[in-house]
Amino acid sequence: MSTKLQSYFPMIRSRDEIMGLIQGTPALLDAFQSWKSEQQKEFLDFCSGVRGVKLLYDSFFKAIMDPERDPARLSDLLSLLMNRNVSVVAVLPHEGGRVTPETLVVMDIIVRLEDGSLTTVEVQKYGYAFPGQRAACYSADMLLRQYKKLRDSFSREKKQMNYRTVKPVYTIVLYESSPSEFHKYPDTYLHHFRQTADTGLELELLEEYFFIPLDIMKEILQNRGIKSRLDAWLAFLALDGPEWIEAVIAAYPEFRPMYEEVYEMCRNLERVMEMYSKELQELDRNTVQYMIDEMQETINRKDAVIEDQSEQLAQFKQLLEEQNRQIRSLQSQINQGKK
Repeated sequence: MSTKLQSYFPMIRSRDEIMGLIQGTPALLDAFQSWKSEQQKEFLDFCSGVRGVKLLYDSFFKAIMDPERDPARLSDLLSLLMNRNVSVVAVLPHEGGRVTPETLVVMDIIVRLEDGSLTTVEVQKYGYAFPGQRAACYSADMLLRQYKKLRDSFSREKKQMNYRTVKPVYTIVLYESSPSEFHKYPDTYLHHFRQTADTGLELELLEEYFFIPLDIMKEILQNRGIKSRLDAWLAFLALDGPEWIEAVIAAYPEFRPMYEEVYEMCRNLERVMEMYSKELQELDRNTVQYMIDEMQETINRKDAVIEDQSEQLAQFKQLLEEQNRQIRSLQSQINQGKK
């Protein structure tokens, strides 16, 4: 039985054909049977065109958006998010000793732009507590790494450090399930932060942040549809319903080759099953870590309540002792008056 998406992408195999290939290859069958039933269904659904591929998975995103193969794609997305033309020139490796933990992160890349500035693009499945503090630490970490490299370079050349060579850093965070703070703004799916003075004084400070709550974005697009190229990009990345794939292609036909590339990739079952297995392992680890973090946060809140109650009880005991002293003093005065 053909699916709706097969009319757009005839390279999509049928569910029966995919299962036949899996069952005929012992290694693929072992991998498939190691998954939970809902994971097996998800895999067969996106490979057979019942739904789209979840392109926010790290492996799938990097395969389609690889700047070394096609820098225009990521450059276009970042230009729309940052509201200015930028060009990605290189993907940078993650270095050890990062100041922030990598738990709960679904996808995370660092790129250098044409002007030398650094940009990190990160997807979190579950929004961390303290999202602002975490993003600030990550941004500061990138800025400090850049500074150290420049300082070492100037030192080797026996030159004085020139701070003009330190370029801005941009932190872009996309949430699949955003923290509660973002739900106070249900009509906004792009939040841009930069440092400004309350006096109007302008200085070239170097850190900017972009937060995109994709769960809120989905609600907005459900209500008004795709109205811009940025809408189309975020729908391409985050919405896997066939009706959304049709809507993206109808509004912006240039996205069709990227969808075709996704489904060509799905024809290589060995590769795509390996990518999917890797993502499932990461999601399982992230889910466990999220539960641990949530439990710890609950414990911390309870500890704070207990500490507050203990302080109130200590103050009450102190007040009660003071009142008892006053009563004893008054009683003593009364007794002396009776003599």
